Amino acid sequence: MWTPNRANQRWHEHHVARRCDAKGRPIGFYMSTGQVSDYTGAAALLGGLPKAGWLLADRGYDADWFREVLKSKGIKVFIPGRKFRKKAVKYDKRRYKRRNRIEIMFGRLKDWRRIATRYDRCPETFFSAILLAATVLFWL
Repeated sequence: MWTPNRANQRWHEHHVARRCDAKGRPIGFYMSTGQVSDYTGAAALLGGLPKAGWLLADRGYDADWFREVLKSKGIKVFIPGRKFRKKAVKYDKRRYKRRNRIEIMFGRLKDWRRIATRYDRCPETFFSAILLAATVLFWL
């Protein structure tokens, strides 16, 4: 009997962080193991961040260092605070509702059966399938 642990992680336990433009088209992806927090993906995607006026993200990306880096680049941050935060964070709820474009983008990617069911056991192959699907769906 096989039991998964940290040293022998199951093939489908990986997390994909993504960057999208204002129209919901993907412009960057980062894949990590499933046990890693969203901060790792955020740090990896910061380097190639294009010029932007504002950024939307979910509660998983709520970190003071992340907010400071974005503010230093002149980007307005619309991230709701985590529930355990002692001081509430203000954000524009109306603009935050536009985050559904990112979820719609992932829904369109999952129209590709290979991505929705994660056929590929190798993370590199799965990531390549995501990139190929994104290119065909949004950029061709």
